[in-house]
Amino acid sequence: MNEIEQRIGALGLVLPPPPAPAGNYLPYRRSGNTLYLAGAICTEGGRMTHTGKVGAEHTVESAQAAARVCVLNALAAAKAAVGDLGKVTQVLFVNGYVNAVEGFADSPAVLNGASDLLVEIFGDRGRHARAAVAVAGLPKDSTVEIQMVLEVAD
Repeated sequence: MNEIEQRIGALGLVLPPPPAPAGNYLPYRRSGNTLYLAGAICTEGGRMTHTGKVGAEHTVESAQAAARVCVLNALAAAKAAVGDLGKVTQVLFVNGYVNAVEGFADSPAVLNGASDLLVEIFGDRGRHARAAVAVAGLPKDSTVEIQMVLEVAD
């Protein structure tokens, strides 16, 4: 087990199996040393962990937990792509979507759940640029969806 997976375990978390695509798309696409990950939603063991809207069914804090689930699913796809999360040299960009009530203005606070976890796992290599957007709905009524772009070594 590499250093990154040891950190995940030390945080009391488990890297799940990579989620299967739910349509006609790839779970990841690599171009040179850049790895693009498809959107990851809040699933664990084949079931949704967080559904519904922030500001109705969810607080910012429970949505942060949802964002953490999404990060683990995205990292599972990254591991499938490169074989070893130790090959991640930088988290370049995180795009986060928050299923929220109309007028919800705290999407950045929700996405801090994802950003904080990435820094806990990767240290400075986990610091990234980011977008945080509230939307009217997400696939399977997921509370959060995360997309990531990573730099990886050969």
